[in-house]
Amino acid sequence: MTHGNAEYRYANTAILSVTALEAPVIVTSDQFDEHLSETFRRLRMRPGMLQRIAGVQERRWWPEGFGFADAAATAGAKALSEAGVDARDVGLLINTSVSRAYLEPSTAVAIHHALDLPPSALNFDIANACLGFVNGIQVAANMIDAGQIRYALIVAGESSRAAQQTTIERLRRADSTRDDVREQFATLTLGSGAAAMVLAAAGSHHQEHRLIGGVSRAATQHHELCVGDNTRMRTDAKGLLDAGVGLAEATWAHAGSWDWQNMDLYVMHQVSAAHTRSVVRRLGLDPRRVPETFPLWGNVGPASLPMTLAHHAGSLHSGDRVLCMGVGSGLNTCALEVVW
Repeated sequence: MTHGNAEYRYANTAILSVTALEAPVIVTSDQFDEHLSETFRRLRMRPGMLQRIAGVQERRWWPEGFGFADAAATAGAKALSEAGVDARDVGLLINTSVSRAYLEPSTAVAIHHALDLPPSALNFDIANACLGFVNGIQVAANMIDAGQIRYALIVAGESSRAAQQTTIERLRRADSTRDDVREQFATLTLGSGAAAMVLAAAGSHHQEHRLIGGVSRAATQHHELCVGDNTRMRTDAKGLLDAGVGLAEATWAHAGSWDWQNMDLYVMHQVSAAHTRSVVRRLGLDPRRVPETFPLWGNVGPASLPMTLAHHAGSLHSGDRVLCMGVGSGLNTCALEVVW
């Protein structure tokens, strides 16, 4: 039995493209404060917590009638186009969205159909809270390294609109309490967006970014700190912050042969100002190398990490070392190194 991390390395997998799709409807935290103004007055709570504590100035929603699966498919088509890969050559589609309309069938089947992928393309969902996209990369890379498939497409599409509208209506009720506001606060930090990534065997394309490997670690004793469904998310915000940062620190301490102290870019899952700055401080990272997208996008679940990577990919140069770092409710964490 080991008390350290699970370590993994890849021999022959590279990223061909990574894309982000921003939802077009901007919803500011000031608007949320206005909707909840009477609740704040009644409970004698100060407005502005979303910006003051979480650092979220705004988030985005999809238009009515445009779903998260549509967004994932659109991001996937964009990623395939940018990679120069024909949809007919895709051997694997993994949807990693937290958002889902129903228990079955998988959301992946709708995305597979929308993209007109071949019948031979494996397709399924991987759900692991905000860590799902990185887990999707891990599974796809293992299959590419094994020679099972040529190309893999990983997607995530998230929509926070319904959960946030329902939460605001619930908190506006006359019987809502200060504890209700605190417990459901994290729901209001969420955002909507989509991301996609194309992976292939290394050396198969001119412009590619090599997957090196990384480590994973679990702290599942904290699995009840954040529990959500389609209409409500109950979160112990302080407990989740403390446990998440502690898990990141423990993972870093047991990184073994990995030297990640001077990476060119640290792409972190985007939760909040408090979370990001706590991790940066505890791990001794250079904050100038840790981009923040949560102020304008909010926490876009598993899509937030690849969206942030896509947003900053233009500033990277060949040979730059990038560390993708995520923590998902549960708790699980993962660090994945990429050489650009």
